[in-house]
Amino acid sequence: MKAKISFIFDMLRSKYILSLASNGINAVIGMVTLSLLFRSLTQEDMGNWGFFLTVLLLVDTFRSGFLSTAFVKFYAGSDEQRKSEIIGSTWFIAILITGVFMLINIPAYFISLHIKDTSITLFLRFFSINYLFSLPFFVSNCILQGKQRFDRLLILNFSNQGCFLVLLLIMIFINKMDIHKVLYCYLAANLISSSVALICGWTEISKLKYKTKAGVTEMYNFGKFSVGTNLSATLLNSADSFIIKLFMGPAYLAIYNAGTKLTQVVEIPLRSFVFTAMPSLSAYFNSGQKSELLQVMKKNIGLITFLLMPLLIVGFVFADYAILILGGEKYVATEAPNILRIFMVISLLYSAERFFGLTLDIIHLPKINFLKVMLMVVVTVVTDIVAIKLTNSIYGVAGASILSTLTGLTIGYYALNKYYQKFSFFTIYRDGYWEFLSLIERNYKKFMKRS
Repeated sequence: MKAKISFIFDMLRSKYILSLASNGINAVIGMVTLSLLFRSLTQEDMGNWGFFLTVLLLVDTFRSGFLSTAFVKFYAGSDEQRKSEIIGSTWFIAILITGVFMLINIPAYFISLHIKDTSITLFLRFFSINYLFSLPFFVSNCILQGKQRFDRLLILNFSNQGCFLVLLLIMIFINKMDIHKVLYCYLAANLISSSVALICGWTEISKLKYKTKAGVTEMYNFGKFSVGTNLSATLLNSADSFIIKLFMGPAYLAIYNAGTKLTQVVEIPLRSFVFTAMPSLSAYFNSGQKSELLQVMKKNIGLITFLLMPLLIVGFVFADYAILILGGEKYVATEAPNILRIFMVISLLYSAERFFGLTLDIIHLPKINFLKVMLMVVVTVVTDIVAIKLTNSIYGVAGASILSTLTGLTIGYYALNKYYQKFSFFTIYRDGYWEFLSLIERNYKKFMKRS
């Protein structure tokens, strides 16, 4: 019995489980938070809040896109002196970007006085404050990911999402909930989580003194493409929201968001696999092991697809109940359940598209990945507008999403075959299937050996 308990604890301490837990637990809290907001705000306010977050995330990509991938790429496998240099250079660039946006916010605030759209007004007045409050939290996330300290990432992200949820509950309890109170809770949660990072010493801000011109330049030269890719990817995820709000209004956007937010059941494990696979892919590339790099990529794509399939089937079949739990009865009778079903089907292709893009970045082809995502954005915008004009329904927007996913998948596959090493697309799922069976067999043998 002790051996079995020890085995279970070893499993729970693995970086894969901790990464999954870090993303999973906080996503669950995020879903609970969303459920509260769907029930506490009107459809119009909920649409405006969703649009505000969309624009805020788009702007935040200038910082996260510039530094997140670049930090892990240059930090992993380096000696201590090099690691200090990368941390210091990261802090320098992050402070510089934050300072620029704080300056931009001065004229933006006065512009907001002449704008009536609530979501745009909130963004123009508060985006730099959010940047400042979340700075230590953001840099700590980069450092902890680079160190693969997913246990600390779990605590840090929990402090952010957990505080937001608690503050919202307090507002609901005292009956003071409106979109402005939601914003203040959001800013306060970022400030509290940044304070946690500073108190725990996870920011390593003292290493700012180790920044070098060469380190900053190196990260800039890589980041100028990765920021474009991440910005385009964020714009890709945001394009639907912009177009629906522009052509159909915030109430329809709230319905669409209710249907798409539950696709986080795909994003949670996918993001965890990406985080844990990135250092291995970088190590194989740096040592020139092409076949091994592609094998890791293929196994991850196939494995996660097989692992997700039961979740996707359940989400498709019980979409109405899922929407009822998330948004309440007022969303069940809308298009939201069928929107969820459409995205459950499209999600089968997400892992391949995401890992193709990650691998292009790892093998020093970020420019191709950037152009790939930009083309996906163009396809999304064009097909969304055409779909709305033809159907006058958000169903058309959801259905059009498959074209952009297939575009990214096709470009990523052909680019890897042309510029790196040829491989068959269908071997991905064959290798993933055998990896799935091997994973079950390995863990079963370990469990039986200790029993």
